[in-house]
Amino acid sequence: MLKRQGLSLLVCLFVLLYASKAFAEWQQHSFSTMGTNIFVEVYHPQTEVRDQAIAAVVAEMERINQQYSTYIETSELSQLNKVAAARAELNSTNLEIEGVKVSQELFDLLVLSKEISKLTQGAFDVTYASVGYLYSYPDKQKPSDQKIATLLEAINFQHLLLDAQNTSVSFANKDVKIDLGGIAKGFAVDNAIEILQKMGITNALVTAGGDTRLLGDRLGKPWIVGIRDPRDRDKQAVVIPMAESAMSTSGDYERYFEQDGVRFHHILSPKTGKSTYEVQSVSIIGPQSVYNDGLSTAVFVMGLEKGIGLINALPEFEAIVMDNNRRMHYSDGLGQ
Repeated sequence: MLKRQGLSLLVCLFVLLYASKAFAEWQQHSFSTMGTNIFVEVYHPQTEVRDQAIAAVVAEMERINQQYSTYIETSELSQLNKVAAARAELNSTNLEIEGVKVSQELFDLLVLSKEISKLTQGAFDVTYASVGYLYSYPDKQKPSDQKIATLLEAINFQHLLLDAQNTSVSFANKDVKIDLGGIAKGFAVDNAIEILQKMGITNALVTAGGDTRLLGDRLGKPWIVGIRDPRDRDKQAVVIPMAESAMSTSGDYERYFEQDGVRFHHILSPKTGKSTYEVQSVSIIGPQSVYNDGLSTAVFVMGLEKGIGLINALPEFEAIVMDNNRRMHYSDGLGQ
């Protein structure tokens, strides 16, 4: 009896030591860039590899921030907006103006943006910034209806002229401004996961704001991913077990201010240049964060019926939507 108890004790100690070792081989890191909080968790037996992996993710996220932030004057995107708009204004005098040469990466992102715009019938549109730049959520400032009306014509993804042969971009309207905020974080998350894969990491999580992508699982168990309650930052509206997948959430709580009982948030309708109010949050589940990111914005703008209808027509994607009455709705693949 004593021998059996001793054997059981040894087994328990082995399990505890193994679990402790496995836990120690996970490493987490949080930091801020791209105007949001970033969280990384990786698994690897070697501490050096984990350290290198996290450092690589931090570097990539910051690189993308420096390239595509409209808040950084020297970013490639800011320079494109400045030069392309100036050339478009000259072009209005019937002078022939060449496009602005951009990096292949930026060009490909703009091609993808237009593809998502066409797929969503303009609900996703990076030229929303033609009006969107006038909103300042920290300062509780918004443009007047008259100013919106003046600039609304500039919101049209068809104004974005892409020349693949020369990797150049032109604006067909001098008031066009573009902002990649609707897909840049998802793009950064995908890049981070790809970097981890190349380093031999097989189990990891990368989150940038509302964009999360999962590499593998948690050593035989699923990751548990939560969707935040739009009206309570400390509460999860939905919790989902996931593995080897990605999910992006767009909500009216990310950047907003309230004025006279109205919430002015950053998800603007390209048709009106104003916030939309049919839903409070949209989460898209699919294989890649960059697509999820763009589609979550589009579904938010399209509204419940049209938005879920779109996702039901896309086999690789699912949607979870909380409407403005705080009721949850699911795409067909998730059921009720």
